[in-house]
Amino acid sequence: MAKQFLVIGAGLFGISVAKTLYGLGHDVMVVDENKDLIQKISSEVTNAATADTTGEASLKALGVDDYDAVILAIGHDMQASIMTAILLVDLGARKIVAKAETELHGKVLKKIGIDQVVFPERDMGQKLAHSLNTPSVIDLFELSDDYSVVEVNAPENMAGKSLAKLDLPGRYGVNIIALRRSDGEQTLVTPTAEDIIEAEDVIVAVGKNKGLKKLEWV
Repeated sequence: MAKQFLVIGAGLFGISVAKTLYGLGHDVMVVDENKDLIQKISSEVTNAATADTTGEASLKALGVDDYDAVILAIGHDMQASIMTAILLVDLGARKIVAKAETELHGKVLKKIGIDQVVFPERDMGQKLAHSLNTPSVIDLFELSDDYSVVEVNAPENMAGKSLAKLDLPGRYGVNIIALRRSDGEQTLVTPTAEDIIEAEDVIVAVGKNKGLKKLEWV
């Protein structure tokens, strides 16, 4: 079922989110005060408009509470980001996801009442560092300072062994939550203790970073 999204800010991050959501079949409205950026994106989303979102009248006219979620993707102008965030909360936006440039910026956005704060540059930098440090790591997502979800190529020393025999929860505090078979046609979600890891499988695991480091997965 198609959802409705409002993306505020037509920089690289905002455009990437907007085009991806639109490609997935959702209705996407993009707003930015830069007319040139709006002209470039207008044919690739549902609607696009020029507006200064630091003004309450502009946001009211957009009907921010009608959208399933608002993505606040304003870039380096921290003041504009914070002012827009305050107005979005005051106007009753259902869900707000905001981009932060710094840790302090993120803390302020959370204090305002933003539902989810993301750090695209920091997160991509961390993922690149992990992939360079451990080539077997395909992807990594930090749940908190202590826990992460990782997607890794199955190590050779695990091939042919059952999850029960490996006992990753007991030994490392790590749980395998999915196995994607090497043929790419089968994915085992919440695999059982009897399931066996096969060569060239892809493992999705969640656990404490300390345990994941012991496994050399972070």
